[in-house]
Amino acid sequence: MAWLPSRLVSRAVGTALTLCVLVQPSIAADLGDHAAFLDVTERLRAKDHPQFVERLSQIRQDAANLTNTEKWHLRYLEAWEAMFEGGYAKSEEQLNEVIKRSGDPVLATKASALLLSNLAFNRRYEEAFALANRLATTLPSVTDPLARSMLLTNLSQMMNFAGQTDLALKYADMIESDSPTGEAACQAVWLKAATLYSGSRLKSSSPELTRAVDTCVAARETVITNSALLLMGSLFLKESQPLKAMSLLDRIDPSIRINHYFPHVELAHLERAQAYAQLGNDVEAKKAALSVVAMNKPDDISDWLKDAYEVLYRAEKRQGNALAALLSYEHFVAQDKGYLNDISVRSLAYEVTQQHEMVENLATESLSKQNRILRLQQALDAGAVATSRLYIALLTVVLASIGLLLFRVKRSQLRFKRMSSLDGLTGILNHQHFMSEAERVLRIQEKKLGSACLISIDLDHFKQVNDTHGHAMGDVVLKRTVAILKQFLRPIDLFGRLGGEEFAILLVGCSSSQAVATADRLRVAIEATPVEDDGRIVSLSASVGVASTDRCGYELQRLCREADAALYRAKRAGRNRVIADSENDTATAA
Repeated sequence: MAWLPSRLVSRAVGTALTLCVLVQPSIAADLGDHAAFLDVTERLRAKDHPQFVERLSQIRQDAANLTNTEKWHLRYLEAWEAMFEGGYAKSEEQLNEVIKRSGDPVLATKASALLLSNLAFNRRYEEAFALANRLATTLPSVTDPLARSMLLTNLSQMMNFAGQTDLALKYADMIESDSPTGEAACQAVWLKAATLYSGSRLKSSSPELTRAVDTCVAARETVITNSALLLMGSLFLKESQPLKAMSLLDRIDPSIRINHYFPHVELAHLERAQAYAQLGNDVEAKKAALSVVAMNKPDDISDWLKDAYEVLYRAEKRQGNALAALLSYEHFVAQDKGYLNDISVRSLAYEVTQQHEMVENLATESLSKQNRILRLQQALDAGAVATSRLYIALLTVVLASIGLLLFRVKRSQLRFKRMSSLDGLTGILNHQHFMSEAERVLRIQEKKLGSACLISIDLDHFKQVNDTHGHAMGDVVLKRTVAILKQFLRPIDLFGRLGGEEFAILLVGCSSSQAVATADRLRVAIEATPVEDDGRIVSLSASVGVASTDRCGYELQRLCREADAALYRAKRAGRNRVIADSENDTATAA
């Protein structure tokens, strides 16, 4: 199911054609030859999903007459359907049964390829990438065309998921060269378009996207065609063409309803919400955005949920619903932080998996070398003593070299671990490491009965900087802001980026009044230092919230809530000010 979209990576998903493309000529349901019936049913997965479901129901009724091989084929198709409908846990259980017990190498390869996407959707990234590495080594031995196509497509999707654009495109090229027409070609060109989208190298008018739609229409692969068209709708919205996006959604709505593919339904609601928002229809925008929220569990994290909450926040704000707008904004910030953290975890899992594979290869190579040298030594034991000593010396040199290699790999792993604790753009602590270090420091302060204060900083109107000057200028602003703030901090203070334009500072051994004074110096410094780059000047200000252990205790979660609450009060009070968590909400304005 390589066309199944990775909700945490990108919106490389799409929408369907008109209903006439979706409805296929009916294939006669002759149950006489069960193996042939199952093969035809499998080919209908993405061509005519309603008929695929109907045929599954028919073959189940005759399950008692199936051979053992046919029963495992049916179990694999049921796992595919469970995953299609969003039942990832059930699908994983069925896929593992097929892999371990079917005794069919081709079926096991298909199930393993499908399991790759399943593990990724459940955020079990290290397992997914480790499985991808193992499956990649089996590629030369996979000769069944459908199994090879499924394996290549899922490997391409996993590399896109890890941000490895060149590898993803390489696997897609292999699919197209193996089978230049039909279902495999449709999957190949779709994967290329999806990968280019993830790398921000695709427009609604790009020939790669047009080719993906045309190829999948010709192959009558309606579900994959849906993905390509929904991707086009997303690009229309990015290019501020809401009327084109809405027209496209109206045209493909019947196809989405008939296939009822869960991610397509959710994304269609989101794109409608964004289109209505761009058209100024806040009532309909809120309805569509709330539909997206309702389709997710309370603890779900995804970029789609983030975008839905952003639509709700802006709609409520324009309608003057301050409390509802604040609540939606809080959800938006939580989703944004969670999504950025998930991307970091995903990249880290990919790198760790690669490091583990390198160490295992080195260990295997080391053992093999030792065995060869020992056998050679035993064969030469009858020779001269001088010759024996020569080979012993050679063994020592080889083992020392291997030890040095392993030491360097371990040192590289430790260096990577240190780098993983820092924010890639600003060089300060990332969200996860800041929180863990802050908890450790607070526990020490609690034992010493010392004090600490948490400062939460948010740059005002930062989105306007990105919209007006571009994301490159936004990155410059964030790095300059960090450089400004560092000048006022001590070595013992913790400084981290929580996500986007939000920062946090933990001042150790500091009273509430001292923290407010420090926070105001930071605010004044930001306001007094415009950022200049390439002839452009950007003036900044910041809203700051302060929370202290004297009032909130040593629990980090409560300190964060109080500091965030003070920050939101600072924003509501007009921004560019400091507000503490004290009873009287002391404030310092520009």
